[in-house]
Amino acid sequence: MSVASESSRLEGSALEAWRSYLQSHAGIVRELDADLIAQHGLTVRDYEVLLYLAQAEGYSLPMSALSERTMLTRSGITRLVDGLVSQRFIERVPCASDARVSYARLTETGYTKLRDAGCTHVKGIERLFLEHFTSAELEQLASLLSRLPGAMPGGSCAVGDDDGGSCTAGGDAGSCSVS
Repeated sequence: MSVASESSRLEGSALEAWRSYLQSHAGIVRELDADLIAQHGLTVRDYEVLLYLAQAEGYSLPMSALSERTMLTRSGITRLVDGLVSQRFIERVPCASDARVSYARLTETGYTKLRDAGCTHVKGIERLFLEHFTSAELEQLASLLSRLPGAMPGGSCAVGDDDGGSCTAGGDAGSCSVS
């Protein structure tokens, strides 16, 4: 039986878990955003869109698919894409068979920007999230969080030469490799 069905009040460890999740998520995203903006002129949302496109077949996705994946409204994804188009990181491509559909496609400039920003992003994830857990705790946490709505197991946080998308950051001298 879940905690939610035992009581209509959110209290005790249930309240603590919920508050900790919300506050830590907001703080981590805020810091990741600040790091990417300061070092690469990208927001976390910009990075996310570039990454989805880099991992898509043909480096392109319909705008509706980007909207769903980012959980932004159609107008929200349009504004975000407009900014990335103006920076020449992506381009809009009309659908040849349906004039109502348009695609966003990653440009070479966008791919380079994504690769450059990848190390910063991975280092931030390690510093703000991964370093706080053991390997066993991360496995358990991944299993628990995969139950939540919208969870997307698998995937990657950066791209590499082979487009395999694995990402590592580390080394004694603060080196980072994205491969």
